[in-house]
Amino acid sequence: MTELTGPEESSAQPSRDWPGLDAAAIPDALVAQALTVLETLPTTPVEEHEEAYARLHDELLDALNAKPQDAKPQDGPRETGATNGAA
Repeated sequence: MTELTGPEESSAQPSRDWPGLDAAAIPDALVAQALTVLETLPTTPVEEHEEAYARLHDELLDALNAKPQDAKPQDGPRETGATNGAA
């Protein structure tokens, strides 16, 4: 009977490297803060990943719905001259 064995080369194993997060490259502070949960994910037990991703989703949704901190009154929608189909 043939015995099954795993790959002998370490290169055949999945990488445990996790991409780093460059918070300085993210212009929105709320989004950058929400994404910090991803930095701890590799050390978080798998059974807690669903909760971590749900929290990330909720925080990103809050960031999307938040009023911009640096918005000025003149930063509203621009006039394009469109008449919405009216002639």
